[in-house]
Amino acid sequence: MTVPRTHTTQDAALIEELGEWQRALRAQFPIITAHPELAYLDSAATAQKPQAVLDSVHTYLTTTNANAGRGTYTWANRTTSLVEQTRDRVRRFLGDPAPTRSAVHFTSGTTEGLRGIARDWLPGLLADGDEIVVPFADHEANIAPWLETQRQLAREGVHIRVRPMPYQQASGDYDHTALTELAGPRTRFVAASHVHHVYGGDMNIHRIRRAVGPDAVICLDAAQSTGHLPVSVADLDVDFVVFSGHKAMALPGTGAVWARQARGPEFTPGGWSGTPNTVGIASLAAALDWLDAAGTDRIEQWTVALAARLTDGLRHLDAYEILGCQSSLAADSSVQRRQGIVTFRHRAVDSGDLGFILFSHGFMVRSDQHCQGSAGERTGSVRVSLHVYNTAEEVDRLLAVLATLG
Repeated sequence: MTVPRTHTTQDAALIEELGEWQRALRAQFPIITAHPELAYLDSAATAQKPQAVLDSVHTYLTTTNANAGRGTYTWANRTTSLVEQTRDRVRRFLGDPAPTRSAVHFTSGTTEGLRGIARDWLPGLLADGDEIVVPFADHEANIAPWLETQRQLAREGVHIRVRPMPYQQASGDYDHTALTELAGPRTRFVAASHVHHVYGGDMNIHRIRRAVGPDAVICLDAAQSTGHLPVSVADLDVDFVVFSGHKAMALPGTGAVWARQARGPEFTPGGWSGTPNTVGIASLAAALDWLDAAGTDRIEQWTVALAARLTDGLRHLDAYEILGCQSSLAADSSVQRRQGIVTFRHRAVDSGDLGFILFSHGFMVRSDQHCQGSAGERTGSVRVSLHVYNTAEEVDRLLAVLATLG
């Protein structure tokens, strides 16, 4: 079966224009170049690492490795400086307009970062009768911590109301009009995601600020945007940005919380600060350098074009249901397209089985419920998530295989 092609001249021209740039970057990923027969299509779960990040780990461990903030000898001092310099590096990467006021705290990843805000900071913001907004169709990591805080406060006699984030049913986008009607004077805190981990949409966070007003705190789960597209806290009037290093090409076990420190109490993680993940922090600094040099704007252009190529092909295959906005499937769609994430189901083949079939053809995808919350999809699906090391040829090969299963 032939997959119809209706790629726009604009998309084709963009892929051709960025082709040499992309090939040069792809060559910097040893695990990718070592396995040309495989297509890694699971970057929303974790991104692969360029040689520069791998080199930074080796260099740190063979020249500097020591604890931070606990010694006065050279290696310890260099490690302490590395940690502090990487805090500043995160601020610059996020376009922080007031770096002397904000705070950056390192975590093991997005999940720990969100849990830390919920445990150590949110109770100090809330009083009896206050309301928080929780996105129940987003990732569980951006749902469970806020509910844990609600239960903890209730045990202490403070009762807060959890309001579900409204969604547009057809697209999975936030319903900002409904959010305007839902928000009130007791709305103190809103949890949101920058890019949805199943539907692939940019969730238009700037509209949330307009909907909830100038005083509510907005906490942004940026796990699927940091390292994939430009993230500017100067443009996004949010109070927290939380991300995982491993999804931004750094090592697993490292992440960061950026806190604006403008609304509510000052954010300071509770408890004793133990030994930081110094090698992970070294890898994060190198990853942010690499991403800046590559250009997150061009990375976004590349992955959006590849995702459009995939949805454009899938929409002609009747055996498949594509999740998310149905108005943005065509390559020539004027509607905002997916940020490198495309999730779909086969109407007759179980998603788990489809994942095994695709791997037998050399495609590594995610096939399950994707840790989505209670208001999300209840049936498993296959998620393809793209990054700069993926190619148009891989997308075309995937479509050809999917067409044979129709």
